[in-house]
Amino acid sequence: MLSPLSLFTAQIVAVISVLLLATGYLKADMKSLSSRVFAVLSIFVVFYILNGMTASHIDPNFQIDLSNWQLVVDIGVSAISGLFMIYCFLIFQEGESFPRTLGVALLIQVLLDSWLSLSNLSQASFVSTDFSGLMVVTMDVLQLGFVCLAIYWTLKGWSADLVEDRRILRWIIISVQGSLIFAVLFLENFLLDGGSEDNATVQAAIVVAIALLTLGMLLVALKFDFISLSHAIRKVTKLDESIEGSLASFNTEGFDAIFKAGYLYREAGLTISMLAKKLSLPEYRLRAFIHKELGYRNFNAMLHQYRIEDAANSLSETKNQNLPVLTIALSVGYQSITPFNNAFRQLKGMTPSEYRRKNRIA
Repeated sequence: MLSPLSLFTAQIVAVISVLLLATGYLKADMKSLSSRVFAVLSIFVVFYILNGMTASHIDPNFQIDLSNWQLVVDIGVSAISGLFMIYCFLIFQEGESFPRTLGVALLIQVLLDSWLSLSNLSQASFVSTDFSGLMVVTMDVLQLGFVCLAIYWTLKGWSADLVEDRRILRWIIISVQGSLIFAVLFLENFLLDGGSEDNATVQAAIVVAIALLTLGMLLVALKFDFISLSHAIRKVTKLDESIEGSLASFNTEGFDAIFKAGYLYREAGLTISMLAKKLSLPEYRLRAFIHKELGYRNFNAMLHQYRIEDAANSLSETKNQNLPVLTIALSVGYQSITPFNNAFRQLKGMTPSEYRRKNRIA
């Protein structure tokens, strides 16, 4: 059990570290939607920490009163998991539209949590006890679901991510964040009677974990531009002369001659590791080449570009006018029609059928 002063110190360290992280993110890219979402998320995490400082077991010298702001605090805390989900989607699912159903689910979850919070604060019974209990469980499950989706999106695109530093950050920052948020939600909502506010030891452990995590993230963020972890890893990896020689002659034209002219992109389920083997290149060097020389941040984005251009050419040819769109999709490497339609609409601004009507050539 931490002393009152130690707990207070951990809370202050956590608050300051979270706010500094948000400030740094905004300063680096103010116009980015992900940075603004992260800033709001950080404020709500501060709400969670401050809310813990109102608990009855807190030493009176370090206790604060948020009674006039309790509803706002409760709303902010209830939105943490949903905002974390949106943040991970924006960072790691580039170019995709956020699912509307999840947006609606998040809105419903926050509104119902706010209604329940208002009911508790006003000591009024808006709904029956049984129904209220069902709503609480439903909202708790939704929050856990949001965090699970965030972790899924973070891990899903790891192998296709061509930005080395971002691939590493997926593991050392985002996934750790998700694990902590998931653990806190599970403890608060399913294991602890009355939440962490009524359990001094658990609350202290959560606060210390948040303080250590955010302080560590802050230190990594401050140093990351100067000491790239991926660069440090690469420095201890020695390449033999034969590999270095093969890379020296590898350029954009050579890549196009093999990848495009050879229709390698048409192979269904192609991954960057499979392509590296076909090209007899180290995978990390191929990642760096595609990112730095071709300008792609994601391997799947590159595949979509090549495949959709190929499909667009096929759709424009008169001889293919009666050829089903699905057949064309399968011929360029897609395994089903849905991802093909989504990628085509994203890159061409219209459906394959619309494109075929507007771009028919003899």
